[in-house]
Amino acid sequence: MLSTRRPAEAGAQPKRLDAALAELAAAIREEFGAKAAADPELPERLLSIKEAADALRIGRSTLYDQLDAGTIRSVRVGPRRRLIPVSAIAEYLSTRTVE
Repeated sequence: MLSTRRPAEAGAQPKRLDAALAELAAAIREEFGAKAAADPELPERLLSIKEAADALRIGRSTLYDQLDAGTIRSVRVGPRRRLIPVSAIAEYLSTRTVE
């Protein structure tokens, strides 16, 4: 399929994507960080694979690829279950955004 975008519009796409990623990272930090800041004695919130994939708006397979590559931290619970700290999601998003 041929692209119908003009060259001037092609440069705008990465900027919009970067802005959307930055906005998503801020929303995740705001949503989950505010709860943790309210009571510093509470442990950090851990997300299931599904919750983390939904927060990042990626598929589970893609999330597992990122976990295996070491780009997103996780915690193993038992021999099979993995949980992702909210801070790991924020760290991942901050490394993905270009300023």
